[in-house]
Amino acid sequence: MTKTVSTRNNNAIYVFTIFALQKPLWLLDLDRTFTPFRQSGARTPQCTLLGALTKPSDELVLKKLSTRWQKKFGEEIDQDLLYLISVERILHIEDFSEDGMWVIPSEYSDAEPDPLRNFAESIVEEMNSKHAEDVHRIYSIYVESDFQATDVKMIWVDRLGFDLHVQSGEGTFAVRIPFSREVSDEKGVKSSFNMMSHHAWEVEKSYADPEFEKVDILKKVR
Repeated sequence: MTKTVSTRNNNAIYVFTIFALQKPLWLLDLDRTFTPFRQSGARTPQCTLLGALTKPSDELVLKKLSTRWQKKFGEEIDQDLLYLISVERILHIEDFSEDGMWVIPSEYSDAEPDPLRNFAESIVEEMNSKHAEDVHRIYSIYVESDFQATDVKMIWVDRLGFDLHVQSGEGTFAVRIPFSREVSDEKGVKSSFNMMSHHAWEVEKSYADPEFEKVDILKKVR
């Protein structure tokens, strides 16, 4: 279980429950903001913090954090289990099956949040449930592969493109298809999908020639 609560300076409190010890260990980061990942479908993004732990000694800091914790969660915090973490590096992994990337705290805190993050999951669910045929057609036209896809599912979308998982007799493959231009809102991403779907249909029916370079990079995930 993990909880987060922001301090006055938008810093975050990290809470990790250590089941082996049957008691909670409270970890506070007073220097870095924290954006919790929302996991969706086949995606399992992870963020690992590498740093040093110290016990806080400033009574004023302890009092402020304890007050905010109690206000946020309606429970008192055991200050004997309170630690500070000084973050040195951050490992960001998009999925368990992929290699991660180490970044320094300033790179992480200065990164711009994706503008689609608050509604990406609902768009993915809508595309898979209501427009599954379009998703499969977009894959067939925009991706170059040497195997027959039995099922295609969208797993995520962001301002630059979207990720698909493709099922075949050879296994499951991940592929990313970029948008022709960057999108910034829900209207923009839906418009891009509509245009790609329509163009894929025209190419499929030989009414038009492809106006794009096919994606040929697929990664086997299982």
